[in-house]
Amino acid sequence: MALQILIADDHELFRSGLKQLVVDTLGADQVREADSLDKAIEVLTNEGAGDLILVDLRMPGMNGAESLAALRDGFPLAKIAVVSAWEERADILAALGAGVNGYVPKSLSSSEITAALRSILEGRIYVPPAIGRREPGAGAMPPPDGGFAPDKLTLRQKEVLNELLKGQASKEIARTLDIAEGTVKIHLAAIYRALGVRTRAEAIAKFRAG
Repeated sequence: MALQILIADDHELFRSGLKQLVVDTLGADQVREADSLDKAIEVLTNEGAGDLILVDLRMPGMNGAESLAALRDGFPLAKIAVVSAWEERADILAALGAGVNGYVPKSLSSSEITAALRSILEGRIYVPPAIGRREPGAGAMPPPDGGFAPDKLTLRQKEVLNELLKGQASKEIARTLDIAEGTVKIHLAAIYRALGVRTRAEAIAKFRAG
């Protein structure tokens, strides 16, 4: 059975090494690459989610657990795992709370990363053993404070929000921005989470209320 994987990471050298690893050890037939969240969403929407989505926690466009939850909502059938150099307990718990299938530290050996990804593909949740020994530190993702800062959104999400505030439907936004309607829906999910709302009407009302 063909294995399709997406690697989203802004470090080209790491992407290249991980790509070679999953081809050699997992027999991946197709490995797509992206260097930002927006690019990853475009690839996933246009080419399909595939079997496994690997995302860096701190690449352009990522907004911690909110972005991970939006990916999970948008691509519910795919396995999603964080592969990150950040190993703080708060980061790991926040990611798992957002619904990802595993959190794989980049500090693991090649064989350990392979074992972790294979476990995720087999349907298990991978949690690094070190989680029990680590304490939250300065590098941990801060918990949501219920507020909304526009600079949390990516450029594309700001463009989608601008069209949303004009009263545009998803199809119209897609046509205006020349992107797939599915991509619009993923960005809308991220916007709703950033605003702490569930619907288009609530998003518009909350944004205009400041």
